[in-house]
Amino acid sequence: MALWIKDGRVTVNGAPGRASTSLRPGSTVEVDEPPEIVIDLLAESLPFEVVYQDDDLVVVDKPAGLVVHPGAGHAQGTLVNGLLGRVGSLSPVGAPTRPGIVHRIDRGTSGLLVVARTEAAHHHLARQFSRHEVSRRYWALVWDRHLPDSGTVETAFGRHPTDRMKFTGRAGARHAITHFSVERRLPPCAVVECRLDTGRTHQIRVHLSELGAPLLGDALYGQRRQVERPVELRRLGFDLGLTRQALHARHLGFIHPRTGLPMAFDSPLPPELVAVLEALERVCSA
Repeated sequence: MALWIKDGRVTVNGAPGRASTSLRPGSTVEVDEPPEIVIDLLAESLPFEVVYQDDDLVVVDKPAGLVVHPGAGHAQGTLVNGLLGRVGSLSPVGAPTRPGIVHRIDRGTSGLLVVARTEAAHHHLARQFSRHEVSRRYWALVWDRHLPDSGTVETAFGRHPTDRMKFTGRAGARHAITHFSVERRLPPCAVVECRLDTGRTHQIRVHLSELGAPLLGDALYGQRRQVERPVELRRLGFDLGLTRQALHARHLGFIHPRTGLPMAFDSPLPPELVAVLEALERVCSA
């Protein structure tokens, strides 16, 4: 039930439910129960980079296109399947289809995430995330429509009222905070760094889109756009040729659950994002 509440599937008297919601006589509770998923987790050989591993945890640089854990429509071929094949057992905490998963990044997002191998490590890392003690920095390329140089987006957060595939920062029972700063303006785009205090599903994508600066290549929250001038950018096609959202988890920092030592990891931009960035730089320097 806790996962259903987190996913926005429970309402109380028409409002999004929370674990702390007190029920009173006459309250109406509605549950949008997901279909039962029965999955036999298979160990597979999949292409992704393990940047660090020990007996407690694994840090992975996930490529765009790889789903983090099995679910509806993705019974196998996920990061979890690949980790079972690469490092063996993962923490049993949580849902059966999500062993070791402390946090996630979207299928279309690339970059760093930490996965727990033991129950103790899982609980320790989860506490760091819940206390906002984990450092997460994301690289984003957005359509620049007068985005401020920096700012903080602090909103409610929940399922979109009419589109169940989407989330929104304009309604919901949860709290979401994204800090952003513009690193470079490369018209018609801007390179933005985002730092998270919370880790809601699609959070950065939603917050930037609702600021009027959606990510390039974001089919759900953006809009397909082709730049007519200059010709070099027009030749790249819609979204400057990107077939994935321009979002990359480039930095991850946390305290090791066993040693107590700080750990920090950085991930370079993948080639498809580098190519778009270089095209923008050439045009802006011409």
